[in-house]
Formats: sequence, C-alpha cells, structure tokens
Amino acid sequence: MSIKIMLEGDSYIREVYGISDEEREKIMAFLQGAVYCWCKNNESEWFSARDFLGGSNFYWEGTPMYALYQKHEELGKGDDSIKAAGIDAGWLLKKVIIEDKRTFITKKEDLIRKYSWTDDIEEE
Repeated sequence: MSIKIMLEGDSYIREVYGISDEEREKIMAFLQGAVYCWCKNNESEWFSARDFLGGSNFYWEGTPMYALYQKHEELGKGDDSIKAAGIDAGWLLKKVIIEDKRTFITKKEDLIRKYSWTDDIEEE
C-alpha cells in the first residue's frame, strides 16, 4: 500500500519510539480528531500541536497523550518530560497530517511546525 503525501512543504517525519502500537494508534486518532475539529471551526487558519496540547489543554492525564509524558518520566527526564512529550506529539501530529486525505501546507515559525488546510480533498 502506498501513501500519497498530502502535505505541501517539509514532509520529513521522525518515528516516535517507546510507546506501544496501541498507544500510538490512540494518540494518532486523538490528534486526528483535534485536526478535524480545528479545520471545521477555523478553516484555513494556521495551527500547531501547541494549539491542541498546550496552554489550557496542557493537562493530558486521562487522554491518550499521557503515554508520551509517562514514557519520558520513566526515562528519568524529570522537568524535561513535558517538553520531550510535546516534541513527540509534534512528530505524531505531522504523521497524522501526512496520512490525512486532505491537503495541508506547512511552515516553520517561532521554532515550531505549523499547518494550514488548503481545502483540497483527495478522492479515492
């Protein structure tokens, strides 16, 4: 099965290790839901993982995202666990966007990766 890349711009992704396949699937489904919600309510506005997972959404306990934080805590990263989990979340978000049937554009701004939906939908 080949995957058509639906991201215009930087499409390099880094694999996230240290979580189970089941945890990865749940995290990616959670992030895909966030992307769909964002696109429905904000159309072509730029977004990043911070919009879904930072600020008032920083409390991950009880969500699939918590597995990323736990992974880094178990590795002994202490206070850096939150930042490391956020980086992992960013890579998983990028993978979700690449695998989405819609087309997104991307840019690097303020040291983070941002995305915007371009309204194009790949028909199967």
